[in-house]
Amino acid sequence: MFLDKKIIFLTGGANGIGRECAMAYAKEGAHVIIVDQNKEKATETIGELNGHHLAIQCDVSKANDIKQAIEKTLHKFGRIDAIHNNAGIATPSKAIHETTEKEWDDLINVNLKSVYLTTRYGFAALKASQGCILNTSSLVGEIGQEIHAAYSATKGGMNTLTKSMALDYAKDKIRVNAVCPAGIWTPMLRQWCSEQSDPSSIERYLDAIHPLGDCPEGDVIADTCVFLLSDKARFITGCILPVSGGAELGYRRTE
Repeated sequence: MFLDKKIIFLTGGANGIGRECAMAYAKEGAHVIIVDQNKEKATETIGELNGHHLAIQCDVSKANDIKQAIEKTLHKFGRIDAIHNNAGIATPSKAIHETTEKEWDDLINVNLKSVYLTTRYGFAALKASQGCILNTSSLVGEIGQEIHAAYSATKGGMNTLTKSMALDYAKDKIRVNAVCPAGIWTPMLRQWCSEQSDPSSIERYLDAIHPLGDCPEGDVIADTCVFLLSDKARFITGCILPVSGGAELGYRRTE
């Protein structure tokens, strides 16, 4: 198994891409710690996994919450082999001049500050295990996105942060990488689509931007994450990896 007995600290693992990752990690032999604001959903997801795992309620934007979650993980498992910073929010869908200060702060704190916090409090454990960090970014961090300026800014920041961390921590044998999905069907995306004036046109658009096929489920991201957290990727660091079916190439399917 690719992740046999590895201890993986996964933020935002209760739903969407995070849930798919939790299931994939457990299937590959890992012990998964799901860190999520929704304790009930995190516990439900843990209940679907085989093996020994842990659900921790946590606001990833709060230093003390992250500190305690790291301590609980170390108390139960004794080490951490990987931190997967997957928690994130995408709202609001607004131009920057229409974005409130609170909305801006929430996006920065959940999407970007959380990476700082997990690294600050998890660094010693990762150094001891010569582990790795994986960040769930987005293709929009590379190319931008209409009416999602603040969200795009957090993902662009995550990409350059990933590269800088990879350089800083190479001497400690800690690898740092990021995955960049384009469209992925998650509960959050499905809800957003349903709120649009013409949901069917949005679905057609999301299908058309991926040359390899229609808008996928989160398992395509989870499979890539398994590889990046495994020893098979032992010489990969600072990589911002599109997992997007070729969406970054800019050619939409028309048929």
